[in-house]
Amino acid sequence: MSESTAEAVAAAASAVAVPGGWRRATGLAGAAIGVVAAGAAAGVAIERMTVGRGMRRKARLALDSAGPFGTLRGTPGKAVADDGTELYYEVDDVEPEGGPAPRRRRLFGRKAPLPVTVVFSHGYCLNQDSWHFQRAALRGVVRTVHWDQRSHGRSGRGVAQTQDRVPVDIDQLGRDLKAVIDAAVPEGPIVLVGHSMGGMTMMALAAQYPELIRDRVVATAFVGTSSGRLGEVNFGLPLAGVNAVRRVLPGVLRALGQQAELVEKGRRATADLFAGIIKRYSFAGRDIDPAVARFAERMIESTPIDVVAEYYPAFADHDETEALAHFRQMPVLVLAGLDDLVTPSGHSEVIADLLPDAELVLVPDAGHLVMLEHPEVVTDRLADLLTRAGAVPAGATVGGYGSTSSAASSR
Repeated sequence: MSESTAEAVAAAASAVAVPGGWRRATGLAGAAIGVVAAGAAAGVAIERMTVGRGMRRKARLALDSAGPFGTLRGTPGKAVADDGTELYYEVDDVEPEGGPAPRRRRLFGRKAPLPVTVVFSHGYCLNQDSWHFQRAALRGVVRTVHWDQRSHGRSGRGVAQTQDRVPVDIDQLGRDLKAVIDAAVPEGPIVLVGHSMGGMTMMALAAQYPELIRDRVVATAFVGTSSGRLGEVNFGLPLAGVNAVRRVLPGVLRALGQQAELVEKGRRATADLFAGIIKRYSFAGRDIDPAVARFAERMIESTPIDVVAEYYPAFADHDETEALAHFRQMPVLVLAGLDDLVTPSGHSEVIADLLPDAELVLVPDAGHLVMLEHPEVVTDRLADLLTRAGAVPAGATVGGYGSTSSAASSR
C-alpha cells in the first residue's frame, strides 16, 4: 500500500468532522499518530507486508522477551514539580547495589568534594530506558540519575495538563529538571546529558537557572537535539506534503486527544503500520537489531495519544538559542545521526557553531535514536566527555555494555 501520511491526516480530519465518523477515522488516525509518536510531523509510504498478521504478532511477543532492554533499574525516587506533578527518577550509585549513597568524607578537617553525577534526560514519546546501553556501560563507574519526563514512563501525568488543560511548554520541562536535580542531586558537580526533547529541556533549565549551570554543571552532552526552528524541518518529505500535514495536524491531534480510548483501539489495530513508521523515523540503517527496533517501538507506543497531543505544539515554539551561551565555559559534546529525519544533523551543527569549543560528532548511517542504533559510538564519546570533566578516572575504560577495566586503552 502506498498512501502518504499527509493524505491520511487529511482524511482523518475530514472523518472526525462528520458526526459519528470516529470509527471510520480510527484506522487513518492510527497512521497519523504513529508519525507523531515517532517524533515526526510527516509521513512515509511503506510496502505491503507479506507475513501474516498472526505471525507478526507472535514475532513481536518473541522480541519483547529477547533482550534485556529496559530492564535496568536503580534506587527509585520522586521529585515534585512546581505544579504538583510527581516525577519519577532512579539513581545508580557507584557503590554495589543496595549499598550506601556517596557521602562527603572529611580530609584534614575539610569535606572532600562529592563525586560527579550524570543526569540523563530522554526525548519525546520515550522514557529513561532509552539510555539502556549507556546506563549499562556507566554502572559502577560514575553516579547517574535517570528520570521520566512528565506524562512519560513512570512519572505522573502533568497536573496542569490534566486538570487545567494547560499545554506543555519546554520551559516547564526545564523547571521539572530543576526539581529532579534538587531531589536527586542536591549538591555536587553535575554532567547533563539530553536526547532530543531532553536536550531542549536542558536548554530551558539554563535559561531559567543560569546560576545552577555556572556553579554546578561541569560538562554537557546534546544528542540529536535542536535549539529552535523545528517548524522548518521537512522530515524527508516534499514541501507540499509537509505543509499539508502542518495545516491539519494540530487540529487532528486535539480532536484525537479528546477521544483517547477510541483512538488507542485503532492504534493497536494498525500496529504493523506503526512499526514501519517508527522504524523509518528512528533508525537509518537496514541492519538494526530487531529486538532493539521492537524495544523502541514499545516505548513509543506506550505514550498515550492525549500526551502526544499536549506536547506537540511546544516544539514549534521552542527557541533556546540564547540559552546555549551558558554552556560555553565547559566541555560540551554535540552528537547526532547524520541521517536523522526528526532533528536533522544541521541543527546539531548550529549548536556546535554557537559553542566553538564543543566536540561535534555526526554519526554516519544513524537516525534519530542514535544512542540505540550505534550505542558504542555514543558511549565512547560520552565516556571521553566524562573523562575530560573529571567524572571518570583517566585510567578507567568504560565498556560498551557495562564492563570496566583499570587499564587504559589506546584509541
